[in-house]
Amino acid sequence: MDNVIVLQVIGCSRSMSANFIRDGHIQVQNEIKKPGYRVKAGDVISGCIPAPEPIACEPEAITLNILHEDDDIVVVSKPAGMVVHPAPGHLSGTLVNAILYHCPKLEGIGGKIRPGIVHRLDKDTSGILVVAKTAAAQVHLSAQFKDRTLQKTYLALVLGRMKTSGGVIDLPIGRHPVDRKKMSVQSKRNRDARTLWRVKELFDAASFLEIEIKTGRTHQIRVHCASMKHPVVGDLVYGYRNSDSLPDVLKTVTRQMLHAWRMAFTHPATGEKIDLESPIPEDMLQVLNGLRMMPEYLLA
Repeated sequence: MDNVIVLQVIGCSRSMSANFIRDGHIQVQNEIKKPGYRVKAGDVISGCIPAPEPIACEPEAITLNILHEDDDIVVVSKPAGMVVHPAPGHLSGTLVNAILYHCPKLEGIGGKIRPGIVHRLDKDTSGILVVAKTAAAQVHLSAQFKDRTLQKTYLALVLGRMKTSGGVIDLPIGRHPVDRKKMSVQSKRNRDARTLWRVKELFDAASFLEIEIKTGRTHQIRVHCASMKHPVVGDLVYGYRNSDSLPDVLKTVTRQMLHAWRMAFTHPATGEKIDLESPIPEDMLQVLNGLRMMPEYLLA
């Protein structure tokens, strides 16, 4: 049923449609149905799309590193340490606060705390993030993520020296069976997840990888790298805490060394190909340069 609503209501995404159905704003024969209800011939669908809720966070004058902007989208390079949208414990200083200040006429789309946000990055992951400025752009971009036509390439520094030049990780991901705040490849209720990786640079104690994800599961790269026994450097959730065996340059890392490096997608209004790159952040460069200065690397 949610698919039917998407086809009939301009600017309505599938997630928005499902919420309208669950909340009873849209009914069948004046009865509340589930979003997955199969519409039959003769069904009478009725209801009223509610007005967008007011956004529950305030604009803040936070500097944004803008990679591209036009009337439909804004693409930014998010710094590590910035939360994407407000949540308990992070009600200010988020990307949404910054976007609302930068785009004061942003439409009330995507929910009251996620205006225009069509995807996210973890707090301590840096790099490219695209935001929709119109309802139509929101639907178009969301479809590209869902259909996997949007290309996302990351850079990751992982612990250990990879034994091959590249590979594919094809392990489903779901909630951790014990710790519900974590994701796992051991979950009983999981979804397909596919990660492609190749070595850009090898060090004695770490490997610098270029990673392309074909799916967008929560913590996908971090979970998949950990499943290879090569967790992302600095990842205290899925990796190892500082060890005496690590070189000093890796002991100083204070966040996961993961960067959303490149993104290629179709512009939601013009149809042109947009291909953008976010420069490697300074803290990651410092770690890489420190590894490059180690005797083992110079002698390789």
